[in-house]
Parts: sequence; C-alpha cells; structure tokens
Amino acid sequence: MSLGQSIAPHLPYLRRYGRSVSGNQQSGDALVARMLETLVANPDAIDPDADLRIQLYRMVHDNFGLMAQQAPPDGERARGDMAIADARLRRIPSLARQALLLTAVEGFGIEDAGRIIGRDAEAVRALIHDATDEIERQTRARILIIEDEPIIAMDIEMIVRDLGHDVVAVATTHAEAVEDAQKHQPGLVLADIQLADNSSGIEAVQEILSDVKLPVIFITAFPERLLTGDRPEPAFLLTKPYQPATLRAAISQVLFFDESTVPA
Repeated sequence: MSLGQSIAPHLPYLRRYGRSVSGNQQSGDALVARMLETLVANPDAIDPDADLRIQLYRMVHDNFGLMAQQAPPDGERARGDMAIADARLRRIPSLARQALLLTAVEGFGIEDAGRIIGRDAEAVRALIHDATDEIERQTRARILIIEDEPIIAMDIEMIVRDLGHDVVAVATTHAEAVEDAQKHQPGLVLADIQLADNSSGIEAVQEILSDVKLPVIFITAFPERLLTGDRPEPAFLLTKPYQPATLRAAISQVLFFDESTVPA
C-alpha cells in the first residue's frame, strides 16, 4: 500500500482536528494541506515502523504551532473566528486546548496525546484540567437540542446543564427544530442528522442557518455523510456513541470561538 493510500482514511478526521484547533474550516484545511505538502516534498518524514496516525496528528500540531507564531502582515488585523479566539486565547494556552481535543474528541489516550504534543502523561493531564476549567469559565450559551431519541436527548441535556448552559428546547423533527430556533434564538445547536419523522437534521440546520448565523455541533452515527470534503463541512462533528467528556469538550471548544457567548 502506498503512503497516499495509507493516509487517505485519516484525512477527514485530520481536517476535523485542524478545524477544531484553529476555529474555522479554512484555517483547519490549510493545516492539513501543509502537512500533505510536507509529505510530498519529503516522504521519509514518515517512519514506517511507527504509528502513522500519531505521526500525522503530530505534523498537524507542529504546523499549527508554526502558524500561530507567524505575525499577520503589517496593518492587517485579525478578523472573524480567530479574532474572537485571540481575545480568549490570552487566558488559555493553545497547547492545553490541543491536549483536550486530542483526548476528548479525537480519541487518543493520554500517552499518545503526549507523543503528539511532546509532553509526558502527567503534563497532558494537567493541560486537560486547565483547558476544561478555563474554557467553561469563559463561555455560556442558550442551546437548542435536535434529537429524536429520548434517552440520548436527556443525556445531552444533562451534560449541557451541568456545564452551566441553558437548554431552550429539545426538537425531534425538522419542523420543530426550525420553529424552536425562530422562537428561542439559541446561541448553539446540537443536532442529529436523522430525525423522528424521517426528516433530515442537516436540512433543518441549513434552514435555521439561512436566517441566522450560529455555531452547530452535529452528533451522528453516520459521520461519513458529513465528512465528504465538500464545502461547507461542519467544524464540529461527534460520532455516536460518544463519551460525555467528548461532548463537553466539543461544546466548550465551539463556544470558545463564538462572539455571542459571554463569561459564565
């Protein structure tokens, strides 16, 4: 199997990580593109005897570090998601946020996450603790849940409330989701893609976003339906079954980049 064939299955998840770290699709995809350019120029950068997935994430991590160190052109000011994040990043080291994402969202163990970011297990645990505490202190939102499975919806609602957020409604169909979004004007949507009446959570979210701009986290057993490479892809996507820590990390991370959230 060629190197390209070996890397291909990891690309959707590397893009997800890149977007989560940087806060938007354009920057995240640029991180992965840089990694691929590096490998084209120097295929020997990959050790065939070492874990490929860890090496790929480490390369994305290294590229993010380089990107963060690069100053913008003279007179250019940060805008959009990264401008919002920059104000909050002054209070939380990016390395701590990456440790949280690698373990809670990407599914790496503590030791493997340490290999990616160049820290030992004890340091990774401390980084995760610091990131969780700081992000939760900085953000609070009104959240709409779109989920047709009652037990899953209750679980999500409990996690959301434990984080200090408000659940404005739980919708089970496309029509309910759109109506609740218009009525309650949430600051974040958590959405499944297959709803109770066989309607589409994706289409419901698209209709909601046609009227208002707000962040969305998709939670689905079918991630391949969204990780297609087409634009726009969701910046935040969780796969069922998920761990509570995974959902907590995703909520905290997406709100970290959103201007409408306020200090909790």
